[in-house]
Amino acid sequence: MTPTNLKITLDGGAGSPAPYEQLRAQIADRARSGKLPAGFKLPTVRGLAEELGLAANTVAKAYRALESDGVIETRGRNGTFVAAAGEGAAREAAGAAQAYAERAHRLGLTREQALEAATEALRARYGK
Repeated sequence: MTPTNLKITLDGGAGSPAPYEQLRAQIADRARSGKLPAGFKLPTVRGLAEELGLAANTVAKAYRALESDGVIETRGRNGTFVAAAGEGAAREAAGAAQAYAERAHRLGLTREQALEAATEALRARYGK
């Protein structure tokens, strides 16, 4: 697959996120929306870097972040693929929620205070 099929566009303007973040976000959004189905084979790091005019380390950093988030998986020499949706993200979210609950408890927050803090953080990220 080429980036044309991935439809990756990078904005180099001032105030734009770093190229690796733009790449990470676009692949993650497409994978989560189903535009890139589970099992879709992504280009190699070098191939995508060449096509986008980026350093290979930039693409590798985006791929590492996506793999850490459970969005993609590397299968050795077979390549890098979009992971099955849901499982990795749900597991990651549950772990983050558990860690937050433990931290809020150690800080002495009540359940209501912890929920309000989490709600405000989500509101800031997603709106409303």
